[in-house]
Amino acid sequence: MTCTDIEQPTVRERHHPSDTTDAEWAILEPLLPKPACTRPTGGRPEKHPRRNVVDAIRYVNDNGVKWRSVPVDYGIPWRTVFGFFQRWRASGDLARIHAELHEQVRVHDGLNPRTVAVILDSQSVKGAETVGNGSRGFDGHKMINGRKRHLLVDMRGMPLTVMVGVASPHDSVPARDLLFRLRLTHPEVTVVWADSAYGGTLIDWARSFLGLTLKTVPRRKDQDGFAVLAKRWRVERAISWIMRARRNVRDYERLISHSEAPLTWTTITFMARRLTRPPRPPRTTPHLAEPAKAVGKPTPIRIRMQPQAIRLTPTALC
Repeated sequence: MTCTDIEQPTVRERHHPSDTTDAEWAILEPLLPKPACTRPTGGRPEKHPRRNVVDAIRYVNDNGVKWRSVPVDYGIPWRTVFGFFQRWRASGDLARIHAELHEQVRVHDGLNPRTVAVILDSQSVKGAETVGNGSRGFDGHKMINGRKRHLLVDMRGMPLTVMVGVASPHDSVPARDLLFRLRLTHPEVTVVWADSAYGGTLIDWARSFLGLTLKTVPRRKDQDGFAVLAKRWRVERAISWIMRARRNVRDYERLISHSEAPLTWTTITFMARRLTRPPRPPRTTPHLAEPAKAVGKPTPIRIRMQPQAIRLTPTALC
């Protein structure tokens, strides 16, 4: 009997909505790192099926519960689940799984595995009481005390790189670290779209030191309130996808490096579901545009005043 003889269920009934399906597990299992007992460094054999470990991590991430609240039906102690979560993040296996899934999604959609253009944006979230003062800040623009997430997505809205930092600096300051990380991990990217907060000297710095063309998409001059802007709406949609997982609604992690891991797990779950969902049926009837209505004079609004009873006092009668 070897250390890898533990039963790994490939067909299993789902107990929670966040659990992996059989099709998702067929995609994720080959991407997981090899057990420690099979490596030259050696290690103890694993006692629990890895599918249960992955499902427990996804349960915590999707429902936003504490690590101690891992359901007992998984049959794994919460310390073991957190240990896998921490080791896969520290070893870089989590980032590798995310990168390989990202390429599979692009090939599945009929695109090149590598993207050459990305979109950049940030989001400020509140920090829980577990976030220390040294790793949190105050965003004066959005009036949020916590941390700020910086997200890079491709032109289809698939998250590519995530970085978390304190919320106090201007967006252009941590963007240099994020763009430098982008250049190291994805050297094929040449164009970066962002809002006007990333303009100014950052454009010249990105061109001179990284060879990136940073283009800004400003708001329209006549814009009043919310409006969908070209290219920027894709990264806004990706942020809304990430916020569906309750663990990401607020930052609970003590370490910034741990704050990036739940975001990565959310995108891994989303991409695995996208690869296994059934194809949409083709449109049988053409979409007919509605005829434009004639623009006329606006209809005046009539306001009917309700009669109010007048109470007369003895002083008013004199």
